[in-house]
Amino acid sequence: MTPPTVKALPTLSGIYVFKDRDGGIIYIGKAKNLRQRVSFYFNRQNEDWKVQELIREHASIEHILTKNEIEALLLEAQLIKTYKPKYNVLLKNGNPFIYIIITQEEFPQLKTVRVKKEKGVYFGPFLQKYKARSVCGFLERTLRLKVCSAKIDQGCLEYHMNRCAGNCLKGFNKEEYMLRLQLAQRLLEGNFKACETMLKDQIKKHNLALEFEISKNLSKYLGDLDTIFATLKTGFTETKYAKDISVMTTHIAYKVERPMEALQQLQDLLELPNALKSIDCFDISHFQSSSLVGSCVRFTHGIPDKNKFRRFKITSIVEQNDYAALQEIVKRRYRNPEDLPDIMLIDGGKGQLNAIRDLFPHVPCLSLAKREETLYTPVHPEGIRITGHSAVGQLLISLRDYAHHFAVSYHKTLRAKRFTH
Repeated sequence: MTPPTVKALPTLSGIYVFKDRDGGIIYIGKAKNLRQRVSFYFNRQNEDWKVQELIREHASIEHILTKNEIEALLLEAQLIKTYKPKYNVLLKNGNPFIYIIITQEEFPQLKTVRVKKEKGVYFGPFLQKYKARSVCGFLERTLRLKVCSAKIDQGCLEYHMNRCAGNCLKGFNKEEYMLRLQLAQRLLEGNFKACETMLKDQIKKHNLALEFEISKNLSKYLGDLDTIFATLKTGFTETKYAKDISVMTTHIAYKVERPMEALQQLQDLLELPNALKSIDCFDISHFQSSSLVGSCVRFTHGIPDKNKFRRFKITSIVEQNDYAALQEIVKRRYRNPEDLPDIMLIDGGKGQLNAIRDLFPHVPCLSLAKREETLYTPVHPEGIRITGHSAVGQLLISLRDYAHHFAVSYHKTLRAKRFTH
């Protein structure tokens, strides 16, 4: 059965990230359609043992939207190289990318490199290494950009075979060479049409001369150029999604080491007669006081219960009003009274707690303020400090942070949909 969290994913391109209960990244994938792709992992007919283990071990799924499928491919490779998830086999070792560079030296060269070390103008990154080298070689041969270290008055053998730029000649025309190099740079900077036209004209010329082998090679270069130019058009860089990656990786891990002990401590703290099983936590997210959304996550027996997660678009108000927004989503969440939890937790302080505590009087309501981790309860109306060193503190902080992150990720999804339509 596909969980609600997966059904809430957008049908857009991006990368998806499976995390364990400690917040660690255990698998990274790419998709043209995130919801469709991630739903595949929860297909009951999927008998792949690795997929079954991944589903068993994961606790949450996050995502980052990209402009297109190519950027998803590049971002996936970047993150796998950085985080080395245990369920990703490929792209773990070495540098997944390659760059084309025009170097800065007496005779600048066009070449491919794996790491940005030397000074120069870089193009990329490219994941299709063979195609990047093919394009670089094609431009080098077509525009005669290969330089050599020989010094021969009449030029080296490579020069006479039209493979060397001729810097080995005594009267080498450096200005002409730099013009050819600038042409290569303009092509890599985006003059795709001119390059395509040049290649098609050459293919036509060699076909008319019955030089089909040359035409075949040129057609292959044309295909490689299409791939490289499509990558260049994305404007992808290894820092393009830095903010999204930061949001995904820097929040507190959802780690509850002693869940049953935490529930017992909470029962004692609230002076309740019965053992606790389920806790729901609510949070509100907005962007510049607009586009309000809410989230509700449930921990059952101290661990995330993803089938009970809910996301909400706030419909009753149009401007920021956290109290009214909380009231709306709490009422909507429990239209079926049988789904009420043992405890409700609100991300906020006294004001947020006062807004919802009377909606379902028989369910104890708590709120947890972020700044000083102050917990407000019916037994502690003035608040008490908690820390992540105690089992109960670890449980409530993890629950609060999980709800916050769930709300923020939903808000990002809705904003991305607005910007792409």
